Amino acid sequence: MANPPVCRIMDYGKFKFDEAQKAKESRRKSTNVGVKEMKYRPKIGQGDFDTKTRQVAKFLEGGHKVKLTIMFRGREVFHPELGKQILDRVAETIGDGGKVEVSPKLDGRNMTMVLAPQKKGSKPKVKAAAPAAEQSSDGAPAVVEGEE
Repeated sequence: MANPPVCRIMDYGKFKFDEAQKAKESRRKSTNVGVKEMKYRPKIGQGDFDTKTRQVAKFLEGGHKVKLTIMFRGREVFHPELGKQILDRVAETIGDGGKVEVSPKLDGRNMTMVLAPQKKGSKPKVKAAAPAAEQSSDGAPAVVEGEE
């Protein structure tokens, strides 16, 4: 805004290089939130459930959203409560590591739910699953009613 106007003589190649460096730095600082997906089945075993849930916690810790999908086959689709139980168990196991962004809903033969990471300050903690069979005081496995 000076009168007369002020101009600066400079190297245009150096100016272009500096602008490219600034743009590159700003791209590096921006975070790209991706959506990861983890698929479960209604009859999933405890070991597989624990492994997949640990992976979900790792995705959330990395700042990604996680889409959980329960895949129903055959007549399993007539029991959506089984899928909802699994999704609720995952959300409970993740605990403070993620929050439910989209609640469970049935889409054809799949039930989906989306978890989003918590704020940067907190880390997800995966709770250990309870053992299937408890042991009696003498060290032998206790018999649970209904099981043989």
